[in-house]
Amino acid sequence: MDQKSLGMFVHLSQTLHFGKTAKAFHMSPSTLSRAIQRIEQAVGSELLLRDNRTVVLTAAGVKFQQYAQQQVEHWHSFRQSIDDNQRVLTGKLSIYCSVTAAYSHLPPLLERFRQQHPQVEIMLTTGDASDAIEQVQNKAVDFAIAANPESLPRSVYFQHLATIPLVVIAPTMNCKVQQLLQTHVLSWSEIPIILPEHGPARKRFELWYRKKQQGKANIYATVSGHEALVSMVALGCGVGIVPQVVVENSPVRDKVKFLHNVGEIAPFELGICCLNQNKQQALMQAFFNAIA
Repeated sequence: MDQKSLGMFVHLSQTLHFGKTAKAFHMSPSTLSRAIQRIEQAVGSELLLRDNRTVVLTAAGVKFQQYAQQQVEHWHSFRQSIDDNQRVLTGKLSIYCSVTAAYSHLPPLLERFRQQHPQVEIMLTTGDASDAIEQVQNKAVDFAIAANPESLPRSVYFQHLATIPLVVIAPTMNCKVQQLLQTHVLSWSEIPIILPEHGPARKRFELWYRKKQQGKANIYATVSGHEALVSMVALGCGVGIVPQVVVENSPVRDKVKFLHNVGEIAPFELGICCLNQNKQQALMQAFFNAIA
């Protein structure tokens, strides 16, 4: 069975989504479906249970996933060993980060790496920063730019990049939120607040608000991604806690302002993370050496 077929099955077994895997391999879902059927015919067993809504691995599918993953990793290691002998690194590195990190931190890292290893293909996926470590754990990507959680999974390696301060922002437009912020003593239980769904900023908000001892917070909305949070604050929906770097790189940064003297908020540590078991691979080592 060829490496492309094995790679497609591994990817699909992780996403459990024909559309996402088809897009990753530049083909239509119907073409991917036929390829999976050929794999099932070769194996002689049904590997996936699928309907219009869900995709689930069968017992045979779980076993084949392990086999396919091992074959793909062995092939990559073999190819890399040849490339090491030739002193030319090739292959693919997949990276996950937030939209903001793609502007603020990723470019200088990739620039150094690309200068040293121009034949390595970079595959970038952007999304909610709070999902970064999960992307690495699920083997959806090789690396991620992520905030160091309070409890780092033992399977994940983390290398420090920067310390990121958090700020409280409010809209600059004339709105109800602005009126509530004009009082001498702020009544935080009345001020609408925009929060991220989860992640370090959410936890720091909860600790920050608890210290104010003003009852239950007035949560206006929760959003996925800090960039969306800044946009909602700019529209006058409420105030929010976000990494300062997100505000500085936001296209609506002129429509929000920092609130001062509202209490200390602990910063968080930003870094590059990958699976410990993959850290010694040649491409991984080359990347870490380039950004050191």
